[in-house]
Amino acid sequence: MPRRHVSRRAFLEAGLEAGLGVAVTPLAAGALPVAPGASRRSVVSIAVVQDGRIGRAVEEAIDLLGGIGAVTKGQGRILLKPNLVADAPACTTKPQVIETLSRLMKSAGKEVLIGEGSAAVSGFNVKGPETYRTSNRGILDGMQQHVFDRLGFTELARSLQVPLVNLHSGKMADVAVKDAHAFETLTLHDSVANADLVCSVPMMKTHVLATVSLSMKNLIGLYPGTVYRSVRSWVHDRASEKGSPGVAYEILDMVRANRTGLAVIDATSAMQGDGPTLGSLVDMNLIVAGTDPLAADMVATALMGIDVAEVPTFTCAHRAGMRPASLDEIEIRGRTIDQVKRTFVRPRLVTWPSISRYWGAKEL
Repeated sequence: MPRRHVSRRAFLEAGLEAGLGVAVTPLAAGALPVAPGASRRSVVSIAVVQDGRIGRAVEEAIDLLGGIGAVTKGQGRILLKPNLVADAPACTTKPQVIETLSRLMKSAGKEVLIGEGSAAVSGFNVKGPETYRTSNRGILDGMQQHVFDRLGFTELARSLQVPLVNLHSGKMADVAVKDAHAFETLTLHDSVANADLVCSVPMMKTHVLATVSLSMKNLIGLYPGTVYRSVRSWVHDRASEKGSPGVAYEILDMVRANRTGLAVIDATSAMQGDGPTLGSLVDMNLIVAGTDPLAADMVATALMGIDVAEVPTFTCAHRAGMRPASLDEIEIRGRTIDQVKRTFVRPRLVTWPSISRYWGAKEL
């Protein structure tokens, strides 16, 4: 029987109907701020973008957390991880957010890097209606440079004089994952493994696999394509075999493999519906920042009008003892959730097994 050729949109239209239902170097102890049983109170700030001044809203959100010195204390080398899933500005983190964070961190004496491993781009691992998985370095390197160029990050990094890192290829390091759900060891780009802080800077989106795509889901982009293949289909295959609900296991293992802390969510223009790329845009005009990714993501989810209990990643995190376990455990500064929340169109959820036979199934 011939394999179906399915575009990203067709994958949603068809898969949604048919498939849905509802050398190892361990990280230092205490490297994961969102630790099981943590007693400290997480803080999340909500700042409004006024008169189009995105940079000022980022600064306000950081100030509400205590300032850049407080939220990066003891962290000399910081990798900023935007969400550049594809080469379209409508579904990716705005350069202004990364620019402001870079300038703030450099002014505080930090070494700053910007890194990403994008998922799929036409002309590279997307050929006509087909999206491929690939570990081919030539394809992945070309794709990543194209994304950086097209979205303005090549010029931004040059102007800031900070390294721009293609996380798909280069020197790698193996990192042990404590209390792993699916992967006891993960291979990471050296710039990620050696960062004192991986600061996730996603665009606020709903997501057909994960329900929401925020700072923790954004870390899927840390799986290097030369090791795990593009579109991370190999990763999802293996995690699915372990029973991963809504790609939660592969998200949480990557969170645990890294030194996370400050997370900044670009909610200036958010995506509702069939994210991460096919939804419609919502002008939220917000910046959400938090002292740990789980807290920031829970608040951002509430801002989209979605109950945190609907998100498999949060449910799995809470079962593993990660905190905060509820919004009541989070101190919110700036605007309140009720002042600025919206009711987003929900994604038409699919399970990975329902679409894995034709989405990223062929090797390039």
